[in-house]
Amino acid sequence: MFKITLIITLALSSFFYAVNAQQKSKNPDLSEAKKAIAESNRVYFQAFVKNDPAIFINRYAKDCWIMPPNAPAMQGADAPLKFFKMAYDKIGLRNGKFITLDVFGDGERYVTEVGLWKSYHANNKLFDEGKFLVLWKKTPAGWKMFRDSFSSDRHK
Repeated sequence: MFKITLIITLALSSFFYAVNAQQKSKNPDLSEAKKAIAESNRVYFQAFVKNDPAIFINRYAKDCWIMPPNAPAMQGADAPLKFFKMAYDKIGLRNGKFITLDVFGDGERYVTEVGLWKSYHANNKLFDEGKFLVLWKKTPAGWKMFRDSFSSDRHK
């Protein structure tokens, strides 16, 4: 009986060691993606400060979807310009801030960013804030927003 228990214990120990080693080898290196996301987020709102849609458009993949709350999704290469104009001209967005809470994914083709955002009017007055979920895609031009979904924490 002792031999059987010993064999089972050794087999289970070997199994759990192998699973743990395999899990560790699957942990992707997200440093490149995290660095690119941080840089993109750093300049994102400069588009509104400078009223320069080119800065904004460059954050997105050509096949992106921007999914604002209470509105249809905007899709494709013209979606970022369409959204920029709406946010700048109709909403009055002039600055903002992203707070990244987590980044996860394979680190090779896609990663997901989870975070919080704040939006400011021209007089630097906070007018909205909420949370976001962005699926980033690695393109030949670097990491770009592929799916951008966000919602307000404020009741309107």
